[in-house]
Amino acid sequence: MRTSGFDPALAEIIGKRLKVVTIFIVVIISVLLLRLWFLQIIKGPSYRVQSENNRIHLQSIPPFRGLIFDRNGELLVDNRPSYDVYIIPEDVHDSETLYTNLNRLIPIDPDLFKKKIKRKYSSRSFEPVLLKRGITREELARVEVNLFNLPGVFIEVKPQRNYIYSSFASHIVGYLGEISESQLKSGKYKNINSGDMIGKYGIENIWQNQLNGERGGRQVEVDASGRKLRTISQKPAVPGYNIFLTIDKDLQSFAEESLKDKTGTVIALDPNNGEVLAMVNSPAFDPNKFVTGFSTSEWSEIINNPDKPLQNRVIRGQYPAASVFKIVTALAGLEEGEIDPEEKISCVRKFRLGDSSYSCWKLKFGGHGAVNLKEAIMGSCDIYFYKIGQRLGIDKIARYARMFGLGEKTGIDLNGEKEGLMPDTKWKLKAKGIPWQQGETLSCAIGQSYVTVTPIQMANLISTVFNGGNVFQPKVVKKVMNGENKIYEVSPKRRKRIHISKDNLEMVKEALIAVVNDPAGTAYKKVRIKGVTVAGKSGTAQVVNLEKVKNAKSDGEVPSKYEDHAWFVAIAPAEKPEIAVAVLVEHGGGGSDNSGPVARDLIKHFLNK
Repeated sequence: MRTSGFDPALAEIIGKRLKVVTIFIVVIISVLLLRLWFLQIIKGPSYRVQSENNRIHLQSIPPFRGLIFDRNGELLVDNRPSYDVYIIPEDVHDSETLYTNLNRLIPIDPDLFKKKIKRKYSSRSFEPVLLKRGITREELARVEVNLFNLPGVFIEVKPQRNYIYSSFASHIVGYLGEISESQLKSGKYKNINSGDMIGKYGIENIWQNQLNGERGGRQVEVDASGRKLRTISQKPAVPGYNIFLTIDKDLQSFAEESLKDKTGTVIALDPNNGEVLAMVNSPAFDPNKFVTGFSTSEWSEIINNPDKPLQNRVIRGQYPAASVFKIVTALAGLEEGEIDPEEKISCVRKFRLGDSSYSCWKLKFGGHGAVNLKEAIMGSCDIYFYKIGQRLGIDKIARYARMFGLGEKTGIDLNGEKEGLMPDTKWKLKAKGIPWQQGETLSCAIGQSYVTVTPIQMANLISTVFNGGNVFQPKVVKKVMNGENKIYEVSPKRRKRIHISKDNLEMVKEALIAVVNDPAGTAYKKVRIKGVTVAGKSGTAQVVNLEKVKNAKSDGEVPSKYEDHAWFVAIAPAEKPEIAVAVLVEHGGGGSDNSGPVARDLIKHFLNK
């Protein structure tokens, strides 16, 4: 018989099990509460920021790059709007679909797109990446209408550099280019992001940080597709400084036109302070192409052009000084007492040194006859200066040349300047491993052999002779104006003062005036200006040795690459100089005939204005 009722043992077992379950439930709830407290209280601010970043984009506001003017306030370089397509890699979930949708609207290079999207897997995936610069207004409209299908894509209106007169003064102004990854990491560039344009050459490069200005920014709320909903806050950008150059727009334009269809260079200076009034290189280039982009054929044409349009010949071209160098030899001879100004030296046939003979350019006309210093400079007699060079020796000639700044950089405020070469006995032994030869001294005395100079040095040379012996550091920036319209003048710098007697300088100046104004002068017919006292010196620089020219003549017409370079340096008015000019026409032939008229017209235009 079974008895029903309460079983104490069973009740005890059930009670223990309920207790365990209760404890387990309490522990689970406690863990959940603790986790909730940790997420809400401890990590809450951090997750809140992350949540905000998912819907708030930080967009930079590029500053307007500073403007560039000529010395008179004529605007040369400004900015215009550019519509640029950017992508935020982090917001792209299906890159293939995005590319397909975007490529239907604007042509996109697939390799470039893949390269940009790779940023998605880097620590900087949240930063916007430039996809295409300068789309048209029609392309802009198509993209804007379809932004809901383009997650991560947005359009930014940026100021784009605009070189108003295309190739005008391009070797001074320079150009921009997109910053590279290595440049971005270098830390040298302030307020610059990936895809931004920076100065790569010329004033744009040297004054990059001042011209660039300070970047602003805005907080923009976007939806899941990346479309802008509203602007939360904004800090305006600060525009860059404005630069005023020393060049005169009108004179620069005239000089550029004078070298049209020629290969060469013109440099005009204010001889009293070193300011560059005009600097021309022909051929030139259009800086706008570096902003908008070259086609493959255009870039190939630029870099393969034998005339090197990207080279600034004024400061980088190193040419034989030719007869312009006789100015230095004359002053060295006077100072060292090796020249009696009235001594007559005979110029007939050839000058012999050992087994070698050295002729004068006027040999085929019977030579110059017996000439003194003034007549030798006026007629550019080679044999006179061979003999003076022999008396002086190369080391003394080199010392006086360096006194005038030859063989060293002028210090002009542009990048890439070359120093040329002023050789001496030590240089020859070190560079060539053999002693100096007397015949080399004769060639150097008339600016040939190893002597090379830049056009800016030649303009400085004649400036120094006529301004009382001051060697100025040339400059192309006159003043800088900040955003508050405060102007900073860039003061002239005198590098040194030469120690040559006033009487000796006056004798050489008188001879250089005669070159242009005496009927027997080499430049009388081509350079003289009625009513203005112009002083100057021509030079015809041999490019190859005469043997090559003779061989070429025997085969027919002499190739243009064998033709001499044509020099002319000039200054005016000689009594109180206002402008000094150096002209070099590559393979132009005689200096007075080919470069002289360019210098004459430039001086005339400047003084008339």
